[in-house]
Amino acid sequence: MDQKGFIKHVFPGGNTTKGFVSFYDNILFQEDAKKIIILKGGPGVGKSSFMKKISERFYNLGYNLEHHHCSSDNNALDGIVITDLKVAILDGTAPHVVDPINPGAIDEILNLGEYWNEEGIRKNKDRIMSIHKEVGRLFKKAYNYLAAGAAIYEAWANTERLALNQSKLNLKSWELLESIFEKYPVKNQIGKDRHLFGTAITPNGLTEYLHTIIGTSKNVYIIKDSPGASAKQLMNRIHNEAVIKGFYVECYHSPIDVDKIEDILIPELDCAITVSNDYHKAKVLPTNVVDLTTCLEESIYRPLQAEIDRDKKLFDDLLQRAIASIQKAKKAHDELESYYIPSMDFEKINDVLENTVKKIMTFVE
Repeated sequence: MDQKGFIKHVFPGGNTTKGFVSFYDNILFQEDAKKIIILKGGPGVGKSSFMKKISERFYNLGYNLEHHHCSSDNNALDGIVITDLKVAILDGTAPHVVDPINPGAIDEILNLGEYWNEEGIRKNKDRIMSIHKEVGRLFKKAYNYLAAGAAIYEAWANTERLALNQSKLNLKSWELLESIFEKYPVKNQIGKDRHLFGTAITPNGLTEYLHTIIGTSKNVYIIKDSPGASAKQLMNRIHNEAVIKGFYVECYHSPIDVDKIEDILIPELDCAITVSNDYHKAKVLPTNVVDLTTCLEESIYRPLQAEIDRDKKLFDDLLQRAIASIQKAKKAHDELESYYIPSMDFEKINDVLENTVKKIMTFVE
């Protein structure tokens, strides 16, 4: 290959209003994989750096990849997929524990903890245990704030919904479905779907790399929505219709409402559908725009405006409190890593990395 590849950036798990939610089993399906390497070892052993270095090698060779970012530190990786080779490397440690399903046939464990000086780590045993407890406490607090925010968000949605003209929304939904699918009959096969997060609640706030997910699609549909004029049912209908018609579909969920799909990719149609609102906006140029907020009747909405604004302000405050707790958790985790890094033999890990690259290269046809 003469040119560099392309990297899609996604989140396989998320800090959500339902706690930590994992789609790690969707990173690379066992039936599609040629090799899945699961990294084990504590914080600071170099799992993310290991994956970044291997990714860089194959990217420079012209291979397309996926970077699966950590929602608790979006600058770190929880996994990579070399999509052209159907090979994945995953962080298999808590809170997203991954263990082999088909060991030897597909899955392999690499324990980077074999290359640390345990005596050096044990000197800081008490502090390490204390930090672990503090990180857990801070994430629990963040999830409490997010759960409280979900209740406020629902109250906000219920108030806005009083102004919703459901008939208008149904008509817009039907027109969009027709626009996407009317030319395509049902195939003699069932479709397949994959679920991940396109946006995450991270120490840096709401973080997204949506331009890498949907930005390369020829046809991009943007659906403007709000809590009371939500695209949730419409996106579910698009997802279901695509699967029924036999297409492969990628679905990217909301960390605010995990059951809501906010981005749909249908590669065979060169088509992407994305929701646009205050908490989720793709920086891409659309080919079509559907505005569901025009289904809110202004004469009913206007008297509710002050109440809606109060709900939004309260939700935003709870979201920011959750983010602040996640920021503190990351700071504590960074300290935790500092007790492991000096005890690591990174020269030996570099040898493991070179052997891993050679192993992956055996899958090049």
